[in-house]
Parts: sequence; structure tokens; C-alpha cells
Amino acid sequence: MHFTFLGTGAGVPAKNRNTTSMVLTMPEYQGDTWMFDCGEATQHQILHTSVKLSKIKKIFITHMHGDHIYGLPGVLGSRSFQGGVDKLTVYGPKGIKDFIEISLSVSSTYLKYPLEIIELDEDGIIYEDGNFKVSVKELEHGITCFGYRIEEKDQPGTLLVDRLKAEGVMPGPIYRQIKEHAAVTLPDGRTLTSSDYIGPDKKGRKLAVLGDTRVCQAAVELAENADLLIHESTFSKGMEQKAHSYFHSTSTQAAKTAKAANVAALILTHISSRFQEDDQLLLEEAREIFNPTYLAKDFWTYELN
Repeated sequence: MHFTFLGTGAGVPAKNRNTTSMVLTMPEYQGDTWMFDCGEATQHQILHTSVKLSKIKKIFITHMHGDHIYGLPGVLGSRSFQGGVDKLTVYGPKGIKDFIEISLSVSSTYLKYPLEIIELDEDGIIYEDGNFKVSVKELEHGITCFGYRIEEKDQPGTLLVDRLKAEGVMPGPIYRQIKEHAAVTLPDGRTLTSSDYIGPDKKGRKLAVLGDTRVCQAAVELAENADLLIHESTFSKGMEQKAHSYFHSTSTQAAKTAKAANVAALILTHISSRFQEDDQLLLEEAREIFNPTYLAKDFWTYELN
């Protein structure tokens, strides 16, 4: 499971940072890919990575500002042109449905795959299957803006093959039965308690991807005990008043949120173009409060083990 950052800038594109977009790729789940936000030129950024448009199954939009959505019509169209046939679901605030449908209609863009659009209007769980649960909370921004919490469900432990072999149980269909049933009777009449031959459950990972936001309690709750928090850092230390006025956060405010939420790691993104020459300053400021902290760059990939 890893995040690839396609755009890490704020507001408008800069020479070294495109507008916001990132993808979560999950090789352990058939390579499914989820995208978070889709700023202008996102499909061009994808060309510099190993991301496959056809593998994108879900797109989560945090809010309707242009630097987070202007690339969406192009990505949807190109996914069709490049052979995508599986269903794609887009989640976002009210207005995302009109934006997509009008853009595709007036440009006469025909999609060869089913497209589902789900508009969000309140906090809560928005998606759940056998492997994941995704929930949202509204953050504090100038317009409706959501943060996403992705929780991987605990996975069954590994079959203890060496222990089974020591009991004289050789590989075969019986191994599957042990995985699927609480107890299994062997051909020789012995009954095995399956839990004695399965390791402890593997704890699921927890991620929080926040949209643009001021400091707020919702951000802390979304990130609580997460393995990874991705947080905007539009401004630097000492610019708290400006950040508040523009409904954004500073590097140190992001770090304080990470610390309050007890996360395992923090990544700063959504970096203002004013820091093109000294963006390391933001990283240093955040690390004074919380570590490990990383500064996202376009095309950088973070592995979540």
C-alpha cells in the first residue's frame, strides 16, 4: 500500500509543484487505486508515474475549489480512452455531480464505463466493504470541505504451517478448512482447534487524508491513532493569522494536529508557491513539534508497510 503524490502545490500550479492530487495504490488488493482530489493537469502528472488510470476505482474530492477539481473531467475521459471498463465511483461535496455531468455533456465526452457520483452532505461512514471502511468529517474551510479517514479492517493471521506439519498435517485441502472453520476433524479422527494453528490477526492500517482546513477538532478526530496523516501546510510558522483568514494551516499547526491525534507519521502537502525556494523551512518547523514528518514532492511515493 503506497501513496503517490501527483500534485503538492496550493492554489495555482508552480514550476515544481502542480495543484493537488494523490493516489493510494494497493497491490495487496489487486492493484486497486484510489485518488484523492484531482487538480488541473493531473492526467499529465500521471504520465510521469506508474499509476494506471484503468486501475482507479474511486476518486475522493475534498472540496470544490478549482485547484482540487479542474483536472477531473480530463481524468474521467482519459480513463475511458485508455480502456477503463470497470465502474468508477466519485465522492465529493454537493455540486460535484453537476460539475462532472455538465463538463462531460458540453464536451461530448462519452464514458465506456459505469460512473457513480455520490454527493456528501454530512459526517459519517460513506463506504464499507470486507476490507475497508471510509468515513468523513467536515473541516473548517471557506466552503464545504471534507477530510477522509480510511480504515483497513483487521486481517486473519497467517496459517502456522510448521506447527501443522509437526502434528503430521501435510499441505492440502485441509489447510483451507482450518482457515475457514473453528474446528476440523482429521481423517485419523483427531479434532484440531483451528485458532491453535493460526497466528494473531494482522491489525489494519488507518489513514487520514485532509482537505484544506483551519485548525479544528474534526481534523484531530479523523486522524486519531492513524498510521499516516496527510495534512495541508499552506503557510509557515508565524503566519497563523493569515492562515486563519484564508481558512488554511501552517506547518506547526499541522504538526500539532498530528501530535494531538497520536499519529505514527505526518506528511505535509498543499505547499504555497511562495516557498518554492525554501520549502524545507516548513519541514524543519513541523519536525520541531512532531516526528516523523515528511514533506511531499510531486511524483514522490510513500510506502505504508
